[in-house]
Amino acid sequence: MKFNKVLENVTTYEAGKPIELVVREYGVKPEDVIKLASNENPYGTSPKVTSKIQELAKNMFVYPDDSMYELKEALANKFEVESSNVIIGSGSDQILEFCVHAKCEKDSKILMAKTTFAMYEIYGKQTGATIIKTADDQHNLEQFSKLYKEHGADVIFLCLPNNPLGECLDKDDVYSFLETIDSNTLVVVDGAYQEYAAFKDEKKRIIAKDLIAKFPNAIYLGTFSKAYALGGMRVGYGIGEASIIKTLYKLRAPFNITTLTLAAAIEALKDEEFVNECIAKNFEEMTRYEEYAKAKGFEYIPSYTNFITIKFGDKFVSKEVAQKLLEIGVIVRDLTGYGQNAIRITIGRNEQNTKVFEQLDKVLENLK
Repeated sequence: MKFNKVLENVTTYEAGKPIELVVREYGVKPEDVIKLASNENPYGTSPKVTSKIQELAKNMFVYPDDSMYELKEALANKFEVESSNVIIGSGSDQILEFCVHAKCEKDSKILMAKTTFAMYEIYGKQTGATIIKTADDQHNLEQFSKLYKEHGADVIFLCLPNNPLGECLDKDDVYSFLETIDSNTLVVVDGAYQEYAAFKDEKKRIIAKDLIAKFPNAIYLGTFSKAYALGGMRVGYGIGEASIIKTLYKLRAPFNITTLTLAAAIEALKDEEFVNECIAKNFEEMTRYEEYAKAKGFEYIPSYTNFITIKFGDKFVSKEVAQKLLEIGVIVRDLTGYGQNAIRITIGRNEQNTKVFEQLDKVLENLK
């Protein structure tokens, strides 16, 4: 059977290994598995959200409010924009897809960092667009500017902070760069981890209202999957100039968000105290990973997210380390597929992290 030729060059996104796989393949008890590969909030969902879902579970047979009025209003109030500036997606990934398909076709160009969220390239290649990447792994605005002057771009992706590495550009530097971009280029500012970056360093904070007012060709994306701990509910959002949002709606299928997902997101926005507590604990625990890496002589990337990237240099092979950890029930993300001899570890709870250090010590000793 023949399929669309552009799909021949599209790779399949590889998600983090699920707990079920470790239980099934390695015989580890479910309660002994530590999953720190997908950047989920290890403290779980706000109790207020859980209570609301339990209350509304009886309504699962009812289609959701396709206008998403209440959630859009809540987000509009939070970000001080109009509801016409907001679009809701099944995770922010879906809105990334909308952005690419709204702007790109066979002769289009997409500019991004060399090492960044894999779905940017995957969605781009689905349209047949040409992918242009910087030489540096981390975001380097000088290289972005040089490549933009040489090639132009229909879409630019800025992941702030960047997944899977963890670095983050300062807002002022981002704005200076955006001032040089043509108004017909769509700039996608992916803020999936912005809650963490803004908590750690105010200079990294991207304010969606200011961004789209100053740069009408930019769209800000956020998610409930990370700090709000709703990864299993799949809900994200985009904030942009009304005409951009109106265009993206043409790509949205009806009922792309579930009844329970809408309720969970609405309730999660009401419990910012829970979110801030989780973020504070995240950075307290991150210092332990930084100290561990220093003690072992490993390089790490200073992170503005809920994960840390640890590089092994010529000391160990990351794929081997990740596999050995997997076999004993510790799931981390090997970054070999991103061209990195490194692992990405979600910052877990205190007791989880203690166990990770113990198990990692054993693995490294055995691999010497």
